[in-house]
Amino acid sequence: MDRYPPIADHGLVGDLQTAALVSSQGVVDWFAAPRFDSPSIFAALLDHDGGGYFRIAPEHPDLSCKQLYYPDTAVLVTRFMSPDGVGEVVDFMPPDRTRTPTDRHQLIRLVRAVRGTVEFSLECRPRFDYGRAEHRLDIDKSGARFHAPGTEAFLQATFPLEADGHDVRGTVRLDAGQSAGAVFTVCAPGGSPPDHLTIGAVHARLTEVTRFWQAWLRQSRYRGRWPELVHRSVITLKLLTYAPTGALVAAATMGLPEQVGGERNWDYRFTWIRDGSLSVRAMLDLGFVEEATAFVHWLVERLREREGKEDEPLQTMYRIDGRPDLPEESLEHFEGYRGSAPVRIGNGAADQLQLDIYGEAVYALSQGREIEAQSSYEGWQTLATTLDWLADHWDRPDEGIWETRGGRQDFTYSRVMCWAALDHGLALAEHWRRPADIDKWRAARDAVFKQVVDRGWSEKERAFVQHYDGDVLDASLLLMPRVGFLGSRDPRWLSTLDAMDRKLVSDSLVYRYDPAASPDGLRGSEGTFSLCTFLYVDALARAGRLEQARYTFEKMQTYANHVGLFSEEIGPSGEQLGNFPQAFTHLALIMAASTLDDALDAEHGR
Repeated sequence: MDRYPPIADHGLVGDLQTAALVSSQGVVDWFAAPRFDSPSIFAALLDHDGGGYFRIAPEHPDLSCKQLYYPDTAVLVTRFMSPDGVGEVVDFMPPDRTRTPTDRHQLIRLVRAVRGTVEFSLECRPRFDYGRAEHRLDIDKSGARFHAPGTEAFLQATFPLEADGHDVRGTVRLDAGQSAGAVFTVCAPGGSPPDHLTIGAVHARLTEVTRFWQAWLRQSRYRGRWPELVHRSVITLKLLTYAPTGALVAAATMGLPEQVGGERNWDYRFTWIRDGSLSVRAMLDLGFVEEATAFVHWLVERLREREGKEDEPLQTMYRIDGRPDLPEESLEHFEGYRGSAPVRIGNGAADQLQLDIYGEAVYALSQGREIEAQSSYEGWQTLATTLDWLADHWDRPDEGIWETRGGRQDFTYSRVMCWAALDHGLALAEHWRRPADIDKWRAARDAVFKQVVDRGWSEKERAFVQHYDGDVLDASLLLMPRVGFLGSRDPRWLSTLDAMDRKLVSDSLVYRYDPAASPDGLRGSEGTFSLCTFLYVDALARAGRLEQARYTFEKMQTYANHVGLFSEEIGPSGEQLGNFPQAFTHLALIMAASTLDDALDAEHGR
């Protein structure tokens, strides 16, 4: 297999509590269990020699590989074409429908020949606890059992397996129409072995999982111009949601670089208030009320935990179960993707001050006109207490949306979102007829607005800028018209959009900001931010620049990977960079598609 395949050369499978990446070469090179944020079992994507992997693929020198999803599902099909025949590996994970945390998870791999004769090889080389824990192997006719501290795993197959040191290998030769199966099961120490594996059972589970995803997707009310792109994005958001709590992880992975060889390698397997809150609107737009409601309930729980305390009402991010502890450390024994070190676990940005999260949080809660999550008296009290606090504490420098490590600044976007929190709070108080310190909230909202207009505007650039002490542009401000701070045709906003066109846009792709002009405390550079490109489409559509918006949106689709997934960034040569797939990018895609569809429909009188 390739030592380090491109980041984009993967599909994602999951069971709504954890997920795995499968390369187009048939290699599972990322899998952590029992949760998204658990230590890895397969992590060859971060260290080829020490990370571990699970490969099933034909052994043939002249092999062509393709990958696709079975329609409207999270079932991934990897196809292998050779002069001898065509084979497939079908990967999927059965969702746990109880929505209770479980330590037992299965990765199922159906192997089949569809033309000719194909011989498949299996290699299973787990490396537990990020490759730090040794394991013991027991193997017999029923399969293999891996024993590691705190974890056990079983590997079963419908064909013979044999020991390869402490790892396992096997081969199976299939003629057209024949199939075989392999199942990797993770559980707690002492867990009972899985039931005896039969190929009939594998096919039955495939049918069950396929029907689950297709039934779930039928809830979608999207009828726009890009159904395959939008539906792949919403399936991806579902895959990145921890079902027991409704919390959305930022990405399935950790440590994948924003620049190959650089140090911007973060752990994204946590729940950012910002990302999750914005996902509420995206899910509601498509008709997935249950998922939106679950996240809002999770968010309200976080706010209630700190009621009556003197510290911030919200932390920037949390673990998927709501715990606030995310200590950051480096895995010094991992070389990193293509030498991109350090590889970090945990995330020190959890301790940063990022005032914009209150805007996104209240934006999510304001969608309660549809989901009514905070319309109860208790829910309203929690929200009102938060806004009372924000009215007293909004005027402070912070680290900002991009989690810079170069010191706190008066970030314009942070102030805009404080305005949004207070403005949406005022609207909710009126809508629900709830008691609130209206005068205090309104005075604070208006003070924020005046400050942003007076200090966030650069006469030199004729644009709103990143922070008050400079003239650097920042793509986060593309959200200004969406949250209602400025009208989408306001002259100052159109001038800001023009300035971003000049300074931040490259071949329709959008940079977050210029780190050379605004040092962020980290070495190296980065690619364009895919989230920002979709926010750019949204802003263009709102400004009436529909031809430019549609062309940008269509062009951005050419940067998706072969199964419609996006990572965090696009590099100079069009390669995907950063953690993969990134939820923020996919939710922004949904938002952009919905806005653009509505604008185009309005133009055509629909």
